[in-house]
Formats: sequence, C-alpha cells, structure tokens
Amino acid sequence: MKGRPIRLPAPYLKRVWLDQSRMPDATAYPYCLPFLNNGFELDFDRAITVIVGENGTGKSTLLEGIAALAGYDEAGGGKGYRPVDHSRALEVMGASLAKALRASWLPKITNGWFFRAESFFSVARYLDTAALDAGGQAPDFLSHSHGEGFLRFFDERCKRQGIFIFDEPESALSPSRQIEFLKLLRRMDQSGICQVIMATHSPMLMAYPAAQLLRLSKYGLEPVRVSETDHYRLMREFCADPETFIDTVLSN
Repeated sequence: MKGRPIRLPAPYLKRVWLDQSRMPDATAYPYCLPFLNNGFELDFDRAITVIVGENGTGKSTLLEGIAALAGYDEAGGGKGYRPVDHSRALEVMGASLAKALRASWLPKITNGWFFRAESFFSVARYLDTAALDAGGQAPDFLSHSHGEGFLRFFDERCKRQGIFIFDEPESALSPSRQIEFLKLLRRMDQSGICQVIMATHSPMLMAYPAAQLLRLSKYGLEPVRVSETDHYRLMREFCADPETFIDTVLSN
C-alpha cells in the first residue's frame, strides 16, 4: 500500500493526544507549555483544520510535533527530506513533542509536506541541489519574489494525496496573494485527497468556510469563530478608523 493512492477521503489523521507517561521531563520544553498541563487531545473531523492563537501559545510547537509524527523533518519538507543539518543546533525544537504524542490514522498516509515560512529558503535550496545532483532540472522557487515563490511552491507541491502542514503560510503573501492561497485551499479541499493542518495569524485564511477553526491558549484548544478572534477584532478596529486606532495604541 505504501505510495499507492488510497480511496478513503481526508482527513487521514483522525486524532492526536498526549501520553503523559512518555514525557521525559514535564518541566522541560516543550512539555512545559501551558496547553499541555492537563493533558491534550485534538480530533480532526474535517479535511482542513486551522489553528489560531497568540505568539508563544505553542502553535508552531504543536505543528512541529504533528509533523514529526507524520515523518517530516522539523525544518520542513517531505518525507525523507533533511534540508537542514541539526547536529550543531542549540535550540530545542517542537519535534521532540512527538515522543509523547500518539496518533490515530485511518489510514496512515505516507505523502505530503511540512511547510515552514522561516525555513522556506533552506528547503528550496535543498530541492534545487537534490534535482541537480540527480541530473534533473532545479525547480528554482527562489528566482521569484518571496510571495510568488511561495505560491508557485504551493501550487506545484500540494496537488497529490497527502497530509499538508502549513505554519504561517501567509508570511510572504500580500492580501491579494492570500486570496490566491484560499483558492488553492479550496482545490485541495474539493479534491478529497488532501488533509491540511495550518497555523495562521491571517483573519482572511481563518475564514476559509469549510475549515475546523480552533483557538490555542494556555487552557488548550477550543472551537472559535473568526469574529471572536483577537486578530479579527484588531483588524476590524483598525479598518474602521486607522488614524484613531494608531494614535490610541501608540499612546498606551
């Protein structure tokens, strides 16, 4: 079955949960994150899951842990890719969370991609080098503007069956490019063969109509509507009266 198309529709990863008996040190990162304090579980009931929350709540750590469970390198890429040498890394990455996570799949998918905006350059360079070393043509996602490179990458790499994990894909996308990304999400959703787990700060991406939208805080995950998020409220206040909004926030 490995590498062969599976006829069951997404989502393929049904559930992840924390097995506290497998935590090596509950006081060390990433196990000390507040959202893990009282156990943790996440059920996926739709093909697209969007996770929102403030910086520092653990969104990226959670995605890195899920990506490691799925077989991806913590720097990003597909299965079997190792775009970054971690041997001398000082930082502790969220991929170590996978040691204490368990997962339920139906079925286990072996294809897909883990996209991290901060490591896109390294992954793109890795793809170019691998293609040239194999005697092929380099995809060359870097000879474009940052946003154009992102969109071209998404369009070319996210058409096959698999699980796709996106950490802040809006980082290099203008509002109009975010609309193009929403169209890509819809194509992936309508294909029935793609599962997407995404963390974002963009109210526009949060609003994808078929998504399971969850807010991560120190208390864990909870369903939320776009209009209830701090991101949306701040943008609404700004758009209603930009000058007054900026004057107010700068005076505090």
